[in-house]
Amino acid sequence: MIGQFAVTAKSNEIPAVQGLLKLFDLTNVVVTVDAMLTQTDTAQQITTAGGAYVFTVKANQPKLLAACKNLPWKDVPSHTSTSRGHGRKATRTIKVTTAPAWVEFAGATQFAQVRRTVTRNGKKTVEIVYLITSADHQAPPATLAAWVQAHWGIENRLHRIRDVTYDEDRSEARTGNSPQVMATLRNTAISLLRLTGAENIAQRLRHHARNPETILNLLLSR
Repeated sequence: MIGQFAVTAKSNEIPAVQGLLKLFDLTNVVVTVDAMLTQTDTAQQITTAGGAYVFTVKANQPKLLAACKNLPWKDVPSHTSTSRGHGRKATRTIKVTTAPAWVEFAGATQFAQVRRTVTRNGKKTVEIVYLITSADHQAPPATLAAWVQAHWGIENRLHRIRDVTYDEDRSEARTGNSPQVMATLRNTAISLLRLTGAENIAQRLRHHARNPETILNLLLSR
């Protein structure tokens, strides 16, 4: 976790993300965001700063989503990869095509269709997601797929830890600066544990609770 920006009252994540991006040098950086943040102003900000974006396209951009769905995907070659772990099998198929000239979205160079087929306990689920990116053709399908998978991994490696392990939604720190301070402390703790190679944060927290002296060793060594 390298940055945090509070959403102000009566606002939303869109201006907060744009403010957060101003804190970083985006030269040659690839920025991925959730679908709510797929906005042309954000795209323009990233490309003007020398970066590239990979945005998910969903119903909050209805015209763009319709354009994605109507592209001739059956004629586009695909790249497929399969992974196994945690009792499931996941097959990801990605197709990438050049963005048509009529697309009015800042910096757009390519569209992608990602199909995820997950089988767990004999039950199969299929999800199709569309992407828009400013990355040029030096970013082939396998590279785009890796960026998307890494973005989805943030949910499991950060957001879910805060929601489940720290039970953040039921925190009683809800007024003034206390929510942001507590979020900062949780993010710092998770980041420190990740730097030590921890994969199971809940397990590591239980270990430190039983052996409090290891917390001091962790803080002094980082």
